[in-house]
Amino acid sequence: MAGTEGGRDWAYRVDPYGFERPDDFDYASYEAFFSRYLVVLTRRAIKWSKLLKGKNSIQKSLKVKRYIRKGIPNEHRALIWMIVSGAQANMEQNPGYYHRLLEGEKNDKLVEAIKTDMNRTFPDNIKFRQTADPCLQDTLYNVLVAYGHHNKAVGYCQGMNFIAGYLILITKNEEESFWLLDALIGRILPDYYSPAMMGLKTDQEVLGELVKLKVPAVAELMERHGVMWTLVVSRWFICLFIDILPVETVLRIWDCLFYEGSKIIFRVALTLIKQHQAFILEATNFPDICDKFKQITKGTFVTECHTFMQKIFTEPGTLSMTTIDKLRETCREKLLSQG
Repeated sequence: MAGTEGGRDWAYRVDPYGFERPDDFDYASYEAFFSRYLVVLTRRAIKWSKLLKGKNSIQKSLKVKRYIRKGIPNEHRALIWMIVSGAQANMEQNPGYYHRLLEGEKNDKLVEAIKTDMNRTFPDNIKFRQTADPCLQDTLYNVLVAYGHHNKAVGYCQGMNFIAGYLILITKNEEESFWLLDALIGRILPDYYSPAMMGLKTDQEVLGELVKLKVPAVAELMERHGVMWTLVVSRWFICLFIDILPVETVLRIWDCLFYEGSKIIFRVALTLIKQHQAFILEATNFPDICDKFKQITKGTFVTECHTFMQKIFTEPGTLSMTTIDKLRETCREKLLSQG
């Protein structure tokens, strides 16, 4: 891939998902990484083909969990997400439901809120531009409008547009994207997008408690400077690392999220913090801490998605759902008592 920026082939400036690479994109180190990762992808693709044997079904098992942690090949990603999240079963049990939602009565306020966010969703992605054909904005609009009428308690909340957008890029299917969004918002992420966002606020506090246990020096630094967790990690939770980490890394995280649930978010967050502990501890004031948290989501550590995913299962140590549930309970009670 030779050539200067000026002469660089346009295809290289847009990634496989349609995102334009930034002007300061480090092509050399990315190409070095990707040539290594391609070997992994090829090996995994052969293993997955053997596992699926041309069938469109899979049973949850330790082997499947292990395979998912090592990454789902893109050609199987939509199918596996649909199956392991329960979205496939829901879709099959409710034939025609999605289309009925689109044809039914609409809430004008909800529709207006969604329309407002359309041009703000991935302005750096060529597939979401109004000039694109087909324009994924139309698909995104349908998915969000249908979901808002399906789950009236949530309706529409900023952040959902990005998540639905990623689902559309992977599934290339409107109805499947709707059911995957339902799996995430309805089951996997407890109460993140309701108007009070209690689940989101709770999980940010839970992360704070986990950092106290696993990276106490960072927790102490945050406390000393009065930095609330919500200031530095709210977008990690609400956008599930979209626009925070590289696309390929986000997709690898989501592979595990659909299978193993929300504890994956804590594993990723703890790994980012623990891995960069010394760097974060150099901070001497409030803005400095906020800046360090922006920096730790960039660079080769997060780009090298295969080694990064290995790290999230080793670096934070044991992290059971029981521990998270207990912490959720106490953090939620604390938040409710504060009103």
